[in-house]
Amino acid sequence: MQGRTPNDRAVSLALVHAGDAPASPAPTKVPAIVAFDRKELNLILAVYGRKVGQGEWRDYAMDFLRDRAVFSIYARVSERPLFIIEKTPKLRNKQGQYAVTNQQGRILKRGHELSLVLRVLDPDLVVVG
Repeated sequence: MQGRTPNDRAVSLALVHAGDAPASPAPTKVPAIVAFDRKELNLILAVYGRKVGQGEWRDYAMDFLRDRAVFSIYARVSERPLFIIEKTPKLRNKQGQYAVTNQQGRILKRGHELSLVLRVLDPDLVVVG
């Protein structure tokens, strides 16, 4: 301990060879999230913007889950949305992956083309998809 002061700390180093390193854990699979793509959002927001301009709708919410993406439309801040636009890819080959439901949960329109499904919300608007 000659030449050491009380402030000196002993440093311990250990060498590890690359072959001796502990194996890294297997990468965990990140769950896939369903989301609307840019084109789909543009179609939805075009209808939404028109209805906001007319004073019918005031707010929206988006939820991206493992099995579906949801765009909820509100007339005012309330507990239940007026309409829900859903994208459920597992229904792509059956009834169609897009659906619009009302506040009571009744499906108003379901189909394979989002632009056609959105026409139930604004029949006068012709959406080019």
